[in-house]
Amino acid sequence: MDSSQGGKAYGLLKSQQEEKLNSINEAFLSDPQYAEEEDLSSQLEMFKRKYMEFDLNDKGDIDIMGLKRMLEKLGLAKTHLELKKMMSEVVGGKSKDTISYTDFLNMMLGKKHAILKLILMFEGIGKEQEPKHVGPPCRKTFSDLP
Repeated sequence: MDSSQGGKAYGLLKSQQEEKLNSINEAFLSDPQYAEEEDLSSQLEMFKRKYMEFDLNDKGDIDIMGLKRMLEKLGLAKTHLELKKMMSEVVGGKSKDTISYTDFLNMMLGKKHAILKLILMFEGIGKEQEPKHVGPPCRKTFSDLP
């Protein structure tokens, strides 16, 4: 039985993908355009982790479903039309069905304020998600009431 998301093959795929993203990060680090960027290497590392988390097709690009999942995880569900508009804004108006890592970095580090960049910056990419309480809710007392 062949599983496209199984074991060693999947791990190898992810490590190859990470290597590819690392080489793109290196290019950005040596680009004079971003020389003034504060703490660039740690920013790029954070962007890489987020990008890999939402690359659902494992082809190195975020497709519309990956974008949809990313925004839903942040509690910001969007319509298909809104997602397509965000994608075209990120890729510079070209009619592409995916966001490449380079497009993603250009958006996050660029001066242009794409809607997606604003959402990611203010809704969670920069801050770690707070751990959700699991199990039954805590007991309340009368003093806890408003």
